[in-house]
Amino acid sequence: MSLFNSQLFFSFLLFLAAYLAKIGLIKLINRNAGTKSTNRRLHINTAKNAINMVFIIALLMLWSNELQNFALSIAAFVVAIVLATRELIQCFIGFLYISSTNPFRVGDWIQTNNQFGEVAETDWAKVTILEISADTYAYTGKTIFLPNNQLMTLPIKNMNYMKRYINHSFSVVMDCIKTNPYDLVPKLYSKAEGYCFEFTDVAQRYNKLIENRLGVQIAGPAPTIKVQTTDIGKVSFVFSIFCPTSKAKKIEQSLISDFYTLYFKAQENAEVNSLSVSDNKALIPTNNQSNSVGNT
Repeated sequence: MSLFNSQLFFSFLLFLAAYLAKIGLIKLINRNAGTKSTNRRLHINTAKNAINMVFIIALLMLWSNELQNFALSIAAFVVAIVLATRELIQCFIGFLYISSTNPFRVGDWIQTNNQFGEVAETDWAKVTILEISADTYAYTGKTIFLPNNQLMTLPIKNMNYMKRYINHSFSVVMDCIKTNPYDLVPKLYSKAEGYCFEFTDVAQRYNKLIENRLGVQIAGPAPTIKVQTTDIGKVSFVFSIFCPTSKAKKIEQSLISDFYTLYFKAQENAEVNSLSVSDNKALIPTNNQSNSVGNT
């Protein structure tokens, strides 16, 4: 008889012995006529539980080696499953993290590293993002599938306030500028105010709403123009306007066009003035010329 068959045989004997022992104890307790019904049920219940416990302990001791091998097999199987589905488990944990912290919701604009777009859908494995160009603030038509496990390690920027209004900044760099750059600033500032005049009131209210929500002061809503120099010595005009997101690029192109128009006009005026000065100098006689005329 093999070891496995012998263990089955002894298990059957243990079960039979436990069954007979319970029957015998129950009859013995019931014969005691002096015992109250409540005490009799209590004694019968205690006897059954004690016999069941002894039977389970004996059964575990009998099958201890097989149970140990089975547990090791189960542990190895679980480890293999965990290693094979590690990414999926991390994605599910990331989904629980996003659901509990709520850093964004469907419809928000978010940025993670170089990915920028609108959240279209979330599930236990990924976040679906409709990509938006950071330069034009328009949909590119591309869809980004971002695994949830990356959202636990990558920084997440909620850019939802940019859906309506944005603090749009851009610069114009000039090489070998021939006029005073600060002479152009007042006229450019007047142009920028003119482009932003139609939505000034709404921009002020929205700017105040964002500041109250974030608890910090942000730039705007009045436009700003700064003159700076680059690291290689070129002159840079930095524009910053608080405007509707849909009009940001249009206003940018208009201000760039105004900048070049004013710049070349100022350069042309400077050249005309320099020619006028040189012509006037040519008409003024020198001392030698005056003396020669007098002697004549």
